[in-house]
Amino acid sequence: MLKNLLSQVGAYFMLLSKTLKKPQKMSIFGKLFMREIHDLGVNSFGLVLFTSTFVGAVVAIQMFNNFSASSFPIPNSFIGYATKVVLILEFAPTIISVILAGKVGSYIASSIGTMRVTEQIDALDIMGVNSPNFLILPKILASVIFNPLLIAISIVFGIWGGYLAGLATGSWSKADYITGIQMYMPQHFIWYAFFKTAVFAFLIATIPAYFGYNVKGGSLEVGRASTQAVVWTIVSIIIMNLILTQMFLSK
Repeated sequence: MLKNLLSQVGAYFMLLSKTLKKPQKMSIFGKLFMREIHDLGVNSFGLVLFTSTFVGAVVAIQMFNNFSASSFPIPNSFIGYATKVVLILEFAPTIISVILAGKVGSYIASSIGTMRVTEQIDALDIMGVNSPNFLILPKILASVIFNPLLIAISIVFGIWGGYLAGLATGSWSKADYITGIQMYMPQHFIWYAFFKTAVFAFLIATIPAYFGYNVKGGSLEVGRASTQAVVWTIVSIIIMNLILTQMFLSK
């Protein structure tokens, strides 16, 4: 099993070595890049907004309940601060990336896998086209560039969801919540969140592409490859989250 895993990792990096090269025709690459921005990024707006708003509300309510149960009096303004920090450090970059791994990852694996089993990739290779660069590089750049924007929007709507939860429940005042949002937070928290978002975006684009590119068989194998791609992408995100947290936040 270890030998097979190492073989897969080696094949993954060999595919990356072919992918991360200068495009052969920039005009065609530009069109592919804009299409991937729409397919991988813009089409995920609705899911990100819906999830972030409701989870932001849940986080704020949980913070209020925990602070209320504390034996020490904690001002309600800390509800806004705690909600903001949780969303920036963990929920928005990590949980949203896991959700995107399921949505975007399965799309990438199935689309490239379908091209493989229908021999479209073989046709590109015969014509002298660098098929990994042609198919995968636009997806990588679209994800790495656009996913941080999705995370920024997720943070904003998550905080707004907490604000709406306060209005709906009346458990804390608008002034207290806004005061908490405006409390000082270390600047490197934000840079950390967006850096790991870019790392996760790279994994979301490349791991499913690897599984789709190496599909062998028919439509049934494409479905299995999509499932494997999502599972391994999520596992990689979780492991990388631990590594990056240890590197940037641990003293």
